[in-house]
Amino acid sequence: MFPTPIENATPARRRAYYITVWIAMIVWLLPIIGIAVTSIRSVQDLNAGNYWGWPTDISAVANYTRVFTSSPMLRFLFNSTVITLLACVGSIALSAMAGFALSRYRFRGATLLLALFIAGNFVPFQMLMIPVRDIALHVIPVYDTIWALVIFHIAFQTGFCTLFMRNFIAELPNELIEAARVEGVSEIKIFLHVILPLVRPAMAALFVLIFTFVWNDYFWSLVLVQSDSARPVTAGIQALKETWTNTWHLISAGSLLAAVPPVLVFFLMQRQFIAGLTFGATKG
Repeated sequence: MFPTPIENATPARRRAYYITVWIAMIVWLLPIIGIAVTSIRSVQDLNAGNYWGWPTDISAVANYTRVFTSSPMLRFLFNSTVITLLACVGSIALSAMAGFALSRYRFRGATLLLALFIAGNFVPFQMLMIPVRDIALHVIPVYDTIWALVIFHIAFQTGFCTLFMRNFIAELPNELIEAARVEGVSEIKIFLHVILPLVRPAMAALFVLIFTFVWNDYFWSLVLVQSDSARPVTAGIQALKETWTNTWHLISAGSLLAAVPPVLVFFLMQRQFIAGLTFGATKG
């Protein structure tokens, strides 16, 4: 079997493996560690030029409290939560229905339709910036509202989700669906009571992926919203940067707060996430 399991490697190779893993982990975490240390640093440290050393005064409580009391951070977090949850629910619901239709029904144009879903994933967002902005301004008057981000995130994520769900549903045993049809169960009830319970791991995996994509989105936040009432946390922190010009400790504290929800979602749903991504990997 290749590669050789690390437990069966020679002592020298095992030591080299563990040293490499630790070095890689430290390099990967270095920016996050730097931001975390800066977020608890006092303003006196920054004024004295202590950017990289250990803080002489721990001001974690004061810094994080000030982020909430002197900025609309709560509003930004609320906007991101609403936008992300609605986008996840909308894109997963639409993709589950589209995936069921594309995998279980034979109709003219099904292959072309699937190809369009796949091709849409390869269009660079930068090419769509002006058309999407014009649609939000003139066709669907949702510009500078959270609905602008919700609608367009659902539209952009549905293509990838449909491809994922279609492949997942296609792997389900056809006998289950045929047995339900023989019993006279309608197609809608088959979808609701047979398909959906079986594709929960795939839906959970998609939820984690889409939650991370939408929560961390910055590009569309700049294109489709301008006011604090609709800004998600990523664009909100950028706006605060203009106000807190030299207060890097507050920007760092806000950035860490913005990074917490996707990490929590991943750890809470990691079992379902891994089950969804590895479905069918052991078949055959």
